[in-house]
Amino acid sequence: MITPVSQSAQPSSSDSSGVEFGRSTDGMPVARVGDLVFAMVPARDGQSFLASAWRITRPLSDLKRDDFYSHHGTVENEAAFRERMVEQAEHCHELRALARQSVRMNCSTPWGASQGATIYADGIVSHTTAGHGGFKLSAARNVAVHHPMLRADGGWYEEDAAWAIVALTFPDLFTRYERKCADKTVRDTWPDAWEAIHGRSLLPGESHEKDRKAFAQVHAGDWIVISALRSDHHPGLTEVIATMGGKRDGRAEERRFLIPSDDYAVGRFGFVIDGTKYAAYDGPSSFAGWRGRAA
Repeated sequence: MITPVSQSAQPSSSDSSGVEFGRSTDGMPVARVGDLVFAMVPARDGQSFLASAWRITRPLSDLKRDDFYSHHGTVENEAAFRERMVEQAEHCHELRALARQSVRMNCSTPWGASQGATIYADGIVSHTTAGHGGFKLSAARNVAVHHPMLRADGGWYEEDAAWAIVALTFPDLFTRYERKCADKTVRDTWPDAWEAIHGRSLLPGESHEKDRKAFAQVHAGDWIVISALRSDHHPGLTEVIATMGGKRDGRAEERRFLIPSDDYAVGRFGFVIDGTKYAAYDGPSSFAGWRGRAA
């Protein structure tokens, strides 16, 4: 947990990276990188997450939790927060050197009309729309995406994951931080393509998608929870609905179980029912869809 400290006890300071570090008025580690301010915000269970805000010029010691509105995922500890801020400063410096050009283009995209575009290089343009966005590669640029699993026939690469394919193909047009994020995105989303490109197998923990497939294979014959809520009929217990292998296709057989709420901790890919500890439950249900079914 982050212990609040007085403003006078924690003056802000800058290191050789150009990052200004300090403490907020409510004790959070905070930093300023260019026009952005960041905070390591405490969350539940001793966790913390990275948050940011734009163009706040007040001293770091005057900032508070309500000033930060953008969420950037979890951050392990204060040392990791400081490392991430130095990385952000390097990213900003490299961005200035890349000199990407922001323009307006009257064109349609798979996500709607383009409302803004950034030219990375000839034939490589990133578009934003009202709700989404992504890259458009010219035909000549698109052939450079060598792996067939990664190449989009129309040259459009959406911003959630497929943008990483563009960064993987044209690394000189992206910052080191962007390349790191792109590598992780490709590993997590297209592990088979990543392994083919790099000539090695990904280890457990290196790819979300590969780990998910391994989990599904190992637990194909197990009951896995697909829905859960605190039981209205059994205090301290959580009523769950499970299917074989966690299938959600609407045709899978469903069974209910009662799990002590203190035991119900959903893992990375779901809660697997331990048949030696929990028996199927046929009593009154807290699920609206199960009420009225014969016990």
